[in-house]
Amino acid sequence: MATNKIIRKVTANLLAWIISIISLVPLVLVLFNSFKDSIHASDMNLMLPEFPFMWTNFSNVISKGKLAQSFFNSVLYSVASVALCCILAAACAYVLSRNRSKVNNAVYLYLVLGIAMPINYVALMKVMAFFHFINSRPGLILLYTAMQLPFAIFLLHGFISKVPVDLDEAAMLDGCSPLRLFFFIVLPLLKPALATVTVLTFLNTWNEFVSPLYFLSSSDKWPMTLSVYNFFGMFHTDWNLICADIVLTILPVIIVYLLGQKYIVSGMTSGAVKG
Repeated sequence: MATNKIIRKVTANLLAWIISIISLVPLVLVLFNSFKDSIHASDMNLMLPEFPFMWTNFSNVISKGKLAQSFFNSVLYSVASVALCCILAAACAYVLSRNRSKVNNAVYLYLVLGIAMPINYVALMKVMAFFHFINSRPGLILLYTAMQLPFAIFLLHGFISKVPVDLDEAAMLDGCSPLRLFFFIVLPLLKPALATVTVLTFLNTWNEFVSPLYFLSSSDKWPMTLSVYNFFGMFHTDWNLICADIVLTILPVIIVYLLGQKYIVSGMTSGAVKG
């Protein structure tokens, strides 16, 4: 029995290593080729770049691809969407969790249904045009927020259900207003779940490609994803510059994920319970 257990454990670890290595191959491929010249990068192999590294690839990408403006746009869209999503989802989940009724349960199920429902871009185009949100930074931020709200509400609703109601009652007896109760007592208790929502919302918003492609026509409002797409069209033969562009685009995502990865699992397991 002990031998079989050791074999299963070694086999599982070996499979995990193999899958991890396979998953890292595209990232390593792009990273290596971003430091090569145009001739060597055209082979798209896993050979180490020769010294000296071509650091000028990154400066050329920033200047030719207008990445400074695109980086600012992506940061604006991601940070604003995260802030709105966290506040709105926490408030909605708190109200629905604390006031259980058939109507509120129906509203909760309706909102959570958005996790599985696909986006109808034909109808969405008409809605965005009606509110004059096409080619608008605030419109895209609101769209991103609406896209991330269903999962955020689902996660926070389960987490809030585990917060004792006695805290609310004690605060109200001490003369705490509803807004003060929510912002100064309930919201700080939601830090693990809010950290998960923050990381996932940031990653999803930063990597979103289809929505800005449909609703942004001005290049000065494009996020990083559209800049990479446009850059590939202009420099499709210079794979060293394309790889450098991809590295600069995914670097913030990797940093945010590494900083917040410990909160993702803990927040999801804490909130993914039946409320």
